[in-house]
Amino acid sequence: MDELSLRPATETDNDALWRIMEPIFRAGDTYTVPRDIARDDALAYWQSPAHRVFVAEAGGAVLGTYILRPNQPGGGDHVCNAAFLTAAEAQGRGVARAMLAHALDTARDAGYRAMQFNFVVATNVRAVATWERAGFDIVGRLPGAFRHPTAGYVDALVMYRTL
Repeated sequence: MDELSLRPATETDNDALWRIMEPIFRAGDTYTVPRDIARDDALAYWQSPAHRVFVAEAGGAVLGTYILRPNQPGGGDHVCNAAFLTAAEAQGRGVARAMLAHALDTARDAGYRAMQFNFVVATNVRAVATWERAGFDIVGRLPGAFRHPTAGYVDALVMYRTL
């Protein structure tokens, strides 16, 4: 893989973002987004004004994207939240790890004191392992909180780490 670089997303990335989002959202096994979400609605969700949106690219191709935002307003805005999407062809190539490292540095630089993932689907074992290797602890388990399209009702995890 060519050297991976991370940068803020621009409007010119919309086609690449949708190319990554669509199969993930349609699968319905990792995100609480409607499986039939329309392109414009998905992009509006990902590019909400409250989100800082980044892309990971190599060789001119966008291979992943992540968002960074305050986890809660007001008294909870010192903790951030992030969400990550990796293109199918880039799975297992370190893209998610690189995006996470960038997100942690970006969050720290922005003054956040911690990062929290509110709803990690427990059957998403690759993500859980990646987050745990990066120092995240499972601080909560929501029994049966996610309706998985093939596994039925599965747990969602709350994961947290200080910065």
